[in-house]
Formats: sequence, C-alpha cells, structure tokens
Amino acid sequence: MLAQPKFQALLQLIRFDKPIGTLLLLWPTLWALWIAADGMPDWDLLIIFTLGTFLMRSAGCVINDLADRHWDGDVGRTSQRPLVTGAVSATEARLLFIGLLAAAFVLVLFTNPLTVKLSFIAVALASTYPFMKRYTNLPQVVLGAAFSWSIPMAFAAQTGELPANLWLLYLANLLWTMAYDTKYAMVDREDDLTVGIKSTAILFGQHDRLIIGLLQTTFLILMVIAGDRFSLHMPYYAALVGAATLCVYHQYLIRERERDACFKAFLHNNWVGAVIFAGLVLNFAL
Repeated sequence: MLAQPKFQALLQLIRFDKPIGTLLLLWPTLWALWIAADGMPDWDLLIIFTLGTFLMRSAGCVINDLADRHWDGDVGRTSQRPLVTGAVSATEARLLFIGLLAAAFVLVLFTNPLTVKLSFIAVALASTYPFMKRYTNLPQVVLGAAFSWSIPMAFAAQTGELPANLWLLYLANLLWTMAYDTKYAMVDREDDLTVGIKSTAILFGQHDRLIIGLLQTTFLILMVIAGDRFSLHMPYYAALVGAATLCVYHQYLIRERERDACFKAFLHNNWVGAVIFAGLVLNFAL
C-alpha cells in the first residue's frame, strides 16, 4: 500500500486537484456523443468516455511532466511539481503512465473495432504533444489535435462510422483549444523564453490577442456550420451566442496580458464548453 505522501504526490502528478484539463477534454467529447446519438447517448458509452477522458488527461499530465522535468524547476508555476521536487521518481511516473494507458485501453475494448483502432492515434497524439515544445512554436496545434480526437472516437463508438461532418467539430475544437492554450502559454511566456520552451504565445508575440480572437471567431463559425449540417435547432445556436459572449469576456481579461488575468481567461473556457453542451442537451430534449 502506498504511503500517504507518495499517494498525494501521485495525485498531484495527474493534477487530480486541478480538473480543468479533464473538463476541457470532456466537453467536446460530450458534444460529439450527443450529436452522434441524436440526443442521450448509450449509458455504457457515456461512462466509458467520461472515465476515459479522466484517464487520458491524467496520462497526458504524467508524460508532460516527464518531458519537462529538467525545465520545470526554472519556471515559477511548475517549480514544485513532484518530478522536480523528487516526490515521484521518473520510473514511478513511467509506470503510472503505462498503467493509465492500460486502463483507458481496457475501457475502449468495450466499444467496437473502429473505436479501438482510433484509440492508437489518441495515444500517439497525447504522447507526442509534450515533446513538440522543444521543436516547434506550434505545440498548441498538436494539443488541439489530441484534445479533439475524442470527437471521431465518440462518433465511431456511437454510430460505428465516421460521418464527414464530424470533422467540422474536430477542426472547430482544435482551433478553440489553440485559443485557450495560447492564453495558458501567455502566463509562462517570459519563463519559457528563458528556458527555451516554444509556444504560440511566443510565436504570436504582440499579435497574440488578435490571433486568439481570430481563432475564437473561426471556432464559432465552424460550430454554426456544424449545427446546420447536423440539423440542430435554436437552443444550440443560443448557446453559441452565449459562448461568443464569453469569448469577448476573455479578450477583456487578457487585454493587459497580465499573468493572473490570462490564467483566469484560460480557466474560464470551461464555461464555453459547458454552455455549448447545455445548448445541445436542450436542443434534443425540446
């Protein structure tokens, strides 16, 4: 049995006390499940994808910290992470990563062959993202691809196929992820420049707010088009108006590029996902 301090360190490693990443991954998963099912999805799939979201986000946190463990100590926000302080060893983190992936794969085995095949791409994307920060200023694109892959998996699990229109949702969510993760990267921009970590916040420079705005706008336009292609109704579009209002608020928060405000804007994207999901639930319930 794990000692209490070790157990707490492992929980810290998977960000158990910081569920924002799980929620940002969960919302588009639920969007896809509801649209694919034309309403309430199968209960078993809802449980599988909800648990899978938690497991894959946790695994992503572990591999991210493994990749960054030699740099995190020089960044104020990450200097107390378990792999930096020594509360968790690299070997323990690797074993935890493998265990989380194994548990997620067991869940996927209860779906269908197409979903199982797609799960291998999910693992590749989740495992690749942390290392992209060393080679490209566009790691947020890879993160967006990873955080959006649950969308085709949800359609595959619910319907057994991949309708062409799902890729509108996929691209929309990829752009939304880029927008909110750029806000997140703005928090660490000065530290990242010092240690050599790359990001869209660094790439966009003084144009960061403008490009985030363009990403948010394109995301919303694609969601409108997706709504038309999937024959969605007024509650969904009303939710998109609400999401657009929240995006404007985020622009207000990051106007001075102040660290705490940028982080608040990042966290607040949870409500964008939640509002759209609420609109979808009402769309099929009314």
